[in-house]
Amino acid sequence: MTSPGSFSLPASLHGGPDAAGIPLFDFSTNSNACGPCPEALHAVQAADATRYPDPAYTALREALGAFHSVSPGRIVLAASASEFIHRITALAAQQGVVQAAVPPHSYGDYAQAAQVRGLDVLRRGGTAVGLQWACEPSSPLGVEDPSVRGWRKGEEGDAAGALRVIDCAYVPLRLDAESAWTGAPSPRLPSACWQLWTPNKALGLTGVRAAYAISPEGCDVQAQALTALAPSWPVGAHGVALLQAWTQATVQQWLLHSLHTLRDWKARQLALCTDLGWAVHAGSLANYFCARPATATLQSDLAALRASGIKLRDATSFGLPGTVRLGVLAPAAQDALQAAWQALPGRTIPHRVSTGSGETL
Repeated sequence: MTSPGSFSLPASLHGGPDAAGIPLFDFSTNSNACGPCPEALHAVQAADATRYPDPAYTALREALGAFHSVSPGRIVLAASASEFIHRITALAAQQGVVQAAVPPHSYGDYAQAAQVRGLDVLRRGGTAVGLQWACEPSSPLGVEDPSVRGWRKGEEGDAAGALRVIDCAYVPLRLDAESAWTGAPSPRLPSACWQLWTPNKALGLTGVRAAYAISPEGCDVQAQALTALAPSWPVGAHGVALLQAWTQATVQQWLLHSLHTLRDWKARQLALCTDLGWAVHAGSLANYFCARPATATLQSDLAALRASGIKLRDATSFGLPGTVRLGVLAPAAQDALQAAWQALPGRTIPHRVSTGSGETL
């Protein structure tokens, strides 16, 4: 048994700013590169930070409930997605859960939250596991999570007694025609699972830490238990403003318009990576994808790119060594990546000519 104070885990790895500051061109996060959403940004900037929010978040929970067509009692506010991941894992441990199932390649906080509470982590699904995680679409690959498909079709049996959670962070950033965001939550999500929503990525405001979860129908006791585990005021005034803005029709219209732009930018960025000789993982449905650069010195190459102001997300922590995850950025950032890669020792890149329409020759 590990003695108090002796337990340690590797530091969590994340995209975005680091000790070197803010990257000039940051491919390492999945934030909407068309953002920030002007209306949501204005709401955050205008938030009254001199007052506590309503500790029960009455109006906010009503707005979010109406947006999702559920009762306000099913809305559980969270300081962030990561905070909720740790909180629901704590609840699972309290209820006697001893295992957590996470996708083979997934956000590290799922496993970290389980490990620090002594739960065994399984890198696959299973109905016998008391806490089960899925991400729709998956990160880092951006593909449909097989567990979600199974839960939707009932192929993995009854979820009774299990805590099943779908991380919906990237649902609003799906770019595929079949399941693209329409300005309202999709009915395709399984109803017997918790849903975890973090609109800050879709709105291009990842610095505002605020999230919420929706309990499955009939899980009032779980929702109350999770609320009881939270500190007072988990979401501050700026987070409340962001989540309130998220429910507005005009904000949703901005998001829908941004998805058209992101599709064009993604097609261009995929073509650029292919021209670099990188092996792109096929099937991404979202505003990010993974690729394996054509290099035997990836770590030093990533360090050199970071020194030039360009940051990519090393996917080793996701279980994909030799691979990077790239959020979709504007053409200017893509061209900067091309130039920086070309400047690395021993690199050559075919000349590309942009047509200005997202296509390249």
